[in-house]
Amino acid sequence: TSCYQQEFHPESGDLIFQVGIAGGMTEAIADATGGESDLSFTHVGIITVEPAGIYVLEAKSEPGVTMTPLQKFLDSSATIEGRPAAAIARITLPERRELATRAIGEAKKYLGQPYDDFLPHNGKMYCSELVWECYLTGSKNEHLFTARPMNFRTADGRLPQFWIDHFAAMDQPIPEGVPGTNPQDMSREKFLKIVYRYWQ
Repeated sequence: TSCYQQEFHPESGDLIFQVGIAGGMTEAIADATGGESDLSFTHVGIITVEPAGIYVLEAKSEPGVTMTPLQKFLDSSATIEGRPAAAIARITLPERRELATRAIGEAKKYLGQPYDDFLPHNGKMYCSELVWECYLTGSKNEHLFTARPMNFRTADGRLPQFWIDHFAAMDQPIPEGVPGTNPQDMSREKFLKIVYRYWQ
């Protein structure tokens, strides 16, 4: 995938959305957040252009909040005809550069924080929660992205066994309806524009 990276240069503050390689959680997220004709994004991170290269600030199950080289991030994607199922989205607001600088600074404060299993306000972080927490606007520190009631059910209303077992293992109720975020909903925000698709 290195040749694809050279064709397009992301900017600091861009978001990178990804379809993860199939696994229990990836499939459960896709079932709960995608539509029939949608490519269901299951992961998201923030691009940061550093002197040493291009990185993705992301929250992942291991090691938690981390700064991953872009190429390594792309290599962890599912593929479409051999190309990474990942896309770059750019904020279209006039103040996007100021928002980006602030968001990257905020995200770096969370480096090393453990991964969150979709439970709110617990000192941990999941991928879209990191983006939501770091993109702040105005003097009142309002969140740029929208939090919506979380849904863990499939389109037909079924609750996958994965989520039942997942939260039972933590002795926690499934946070159905609790305000939260997910990559697919986040990718549809009106102030975001997909500017590059690695699979095309």
